[in-house]
Amino acid sequence: MDSKMIEVKGVTKYFREKKVLEGVNFSVNSGETFLIIGRSGAGKTVLLKNIIGLLAPDEGQILIDGVDITKLDKYELEQVRLQFGLVFQGSALFDFLTIEENVGFYFYQHTKLSRADIRQKVKATLALVGLEKIEDLYPYQLSGGMRKRVAIARAIIYNPKIIIYDEPTTGIDPIAVDKVVSLIEDLHKHFSITSLVVTHDLEVGLKLAERLAFLLGGKIIFEGDQQELEETKDARVKQFIKGSSAGPIKEMEV
Repeated sequence: MDSKMIEVKGVTKYFREKKVLEGVNFSVNSGETFLIIGRSGAGKTVLLKNIIGLLAPDEGQILIDGVDITKLDKYELEQVRLQFGLVFQGSALFDFLTIEENVGFYFYQHTKLSRADIRQKVKATLALVGLEKIEDLYPYQLSGGMRKRVAIARAIIYNPKIIIYDEPTTGIDPIAVDKVVSLIEDLHKHFSITSLVVTHDLEVGLKLAERLAFLLGGKIIFEGDQQELEETKDARVKQFIKGSSAGPIKEMEV
């Protein structure tokens, strides 16, 4: 039986009177890549912030490797967050820092490792993502695809248990998309890591994950594998798969 690395149980989140998440349930097995798909405004980012403890749900539980993070104090929550590597939408690199300082940021801020030791770790990690001899450059000197790979290097450098990819291919050209997708696949195999991919791009998502959940209007309306996705009778899911403007999903639900 697969062990659960992430369990989301009945999570509901309000912002004032607006219910952004409603009774969200799904689980991610240890070592698998799981996809959360949904249109912009569906609640994906809010869900991510709840999973990593940046927001607290108003109802429900979130278990990370069996630990309910909704019951932790600030220090305990920080320790759980160290299990996550995050690849943000837009890469979120610090423009005023070199690539070495970006990728090694955690070690510079939270450890007493020497600069030489950190630099060696950075070089080795950049090599894993197919980038070499760029440590002294700045983000503005790199292409969009290279910045994405730097962001992935920053996420994996301290060997987290879980990596979350938030829209990992947004804003880059098709060739760079293919490189990033291949890289995510290779890293998953190399580290046997649990990966959570959040995107609106179904084609990209299905290249990476066998199981997925479809979030619409703050609710999970589908959870299953790719075969179940193909066989679904839910008109909303079928509309999204086809990319059609005609169907039950209206603009108010995006």
